[in-house]
Amino acid sequence: MNFDNNIIDNLEELEAFLLSVESGGLGLSNVAGVALATSNADGRPFIAVLDDKHQLLLGRWVSQEVYENGKDMVRHGPKKKMH
Repeated sequence: MNFDNNIIDNLEELEAFLLSVESGGLGLSNVAGVALATSNADGRPFIAVLDDKHQLLLGRWVSQEVYENGKDMVRHGPKKKMH
């Protein structure tokens, strides 16, 4: 499992992470979606980047605050910058 130990601890970092996933900036292929989840081992919240078979491509820990307040951003996507 590819898990980044850096913790996303604010909504701005979550938005930047989601934009990186969307733009292909993380070098991942076959990305089908993202989801907030909790670890079965210890209950820690994380964001999961999933492929089309719902397999984890990349995980990144998030703070409890980001887990609670970032659900809409993950569900609906980050805000796009207006040109």
